[in-house]
Amino acid sequence: MGQVRRKNWFTAMGVLFIVVACIAIIRDLLIWGPEFTSDFFTSSDITSEKISVGMFGIAGFLIVLGLRGETYEE
Repeated sequence: MGQVRRKNWFTAMGVLFIVVACIAIIRDLLIWGPEFTSDFFTSSDITSEKISVGMFGIAGFLIVLGLRGETYEE
């Protein structure tokens, strides 16, 4: 009949990772302010801001993996 793209969970999980990372960064900006948040990004400790940056990377990988998905014939 035609080519159909099936729904995949990779793209959905990538979007979910982006949303969670944005919430964490915005929360810290509202609580601590931009000066302290930028200090958290540049400190040598492992902070939630650095984990959020890692989550953006993982999200990008998942979205690319999901969009590269296969098409199926029906």
